Amino acid sequence: MLSEEERARLARGARAARSTQAYALRCRIVLACADGASNAEVAARFGVSPPTVGKWRSRFVTRGLPGLADAPRAGRPPTIGPGRVEQVVAATLGSQPERAARWSRASMAAHSGLSASTVGRIWRRFDLRPHVQDGHRLAADPRFVARVGGLCRHPPGS
Repeated sequence: MLSEEERARLARGARAARSTQAYALRCRIVLACADGASNAEVAARFGVSPPTVGKWRSRFVTRGLPGLADAPRAGRPPTIGPGRVEQVVAATLGSQPERAARWSRASMAAHSGLSASTVGRIWRRFDLRPHVQDGHRLAADPRFVARVGGLCRHPPGS
């Protein structure tokens, strides 16, 4: 049995333009089940399998509305270790390339053995732009380099 508030929130989730299609479908499944339809009837109506209906019905009963949301996914594991990231940041901040005034993505890539696009992603992640500096070099702050290493090893939210 749904409360009026739950029914209203499910109906909003099923209609909202900003809801994902999967979330809206899950809301409609729960609403149809609450109206007394069997798993087989709901499955036929929405083009899903009866076990799928049972899954979302059960998930709603145990976890409520938050249980209908997509679970966070880890994504692809990093292929560059935190030590390599720390080396790139330390070299960017604390050294100068041979025969050049500043590091470029290509020169840092050659120096570090990583691709230029990987170097660019590392620089973007830590807001490093050595190729944009006004002729002065960034001072290598050992505390900043240590913090970067800590962030690489233990990123926020992990």
